[in-house]
Amino acid sequence: MKGIILAGGAGSRLYPLTLVASKQLQPVYDKPMVYYPLTTLIEGGIRELCLISTPQDLPRFRQLLGDGSRFGLTIDYREQEKPAGIAQAFLIAESFIGKANVTLILGDNIFYGGDTFQNAFAEFKSGATIFGYHVNDPERYGVVEFDAHGKAVSIEEKPKSPKSNFAVPGLYIFDNQVIGITKNLKPSARGELEITAVNVEYLRRGELRVQRLNRGFAWLDAGTSSSLHDASAYVQTIEKRAGIKIGCPEETSFRQKFVSLAQLEKIVEAMPHCEYRSYLENEVVAEAKRQ
Repeated sequence: MKGIILAGGAGSRLYPLTLVASKQLQPVYDKPMVYYPLTTLIEGGIRELCLISTPQDLPRFRQLLGDGSRFGLTIDYREQEKPAGIAQAFLIAESFIGKANVTLILGDNIFYGGDTFQNAFAEFKSGATIFGYHVNDPERYGVVEFDAHGKAVSIEEKPKSPKSNFAVPGLYIFDNQVIGITKNLKPSARGELEITAVNVEYLRRGELRVQRLNRGFAWLDAGTSSSLHDASAYVQTIEKRAGIKIGCPEETSFRQKFVSLAQLEKIVEAMPHCEYRSYLENEVVAEAKRQ
């Protein structure tokens, strides 16, 4: 399976911060925002990635992530000249996807807790898999409705009168049909290729699975100034209380065996002296040497 990180968009909701840097390069506590979705994909065992962003922001992502080799990955970069909906990513990345299955994660979505995504990647064979997360403000999202047996029966994008409180978070898993489905989509009233329309088509075909995320799972959408602050506060609280790091791709790549201990040591040695380096030295490298 291949992975796409969509890190484009107009950046209007975080203005004026986005005059300085892309939304997905803004700090969420101690790391750039894009580190969190990147880590989620690494946790799922995905090693071939495509990052999509604006022409002006792509050089900054390349500077940050390089070719991906220090994480044991390959990262392809594609331009989104003009944002035209989440599903547009499948057209931009068509040659990257090839004949593979693909997962798409939004660059401003942060997930923490459990192994739901890892299991979903491992078990995926065909069709589409999306997720449902209970929220208090479902009208802001794509909303999935379930019948009495827990089966998804409808999905609506930002409905005025939501039929449930289950929002669809920004991580989607599709088989290779997604490219053809996207090519046949008509732009919505706001001129976008809607990801909800893709999900609805899979639902119509009887090939959509919706997994509910449990209450212990955290989903943070860091797309506004207030939610960006909330996400930073959440990450800081968990990291200080548990003594771990959330969204640390170097650590996750090592634990996934994408990089060796010797490679990790070289990566850490190249870092300036800071809290981030100290964590990797003392909590990851040192622990591995003790085992």
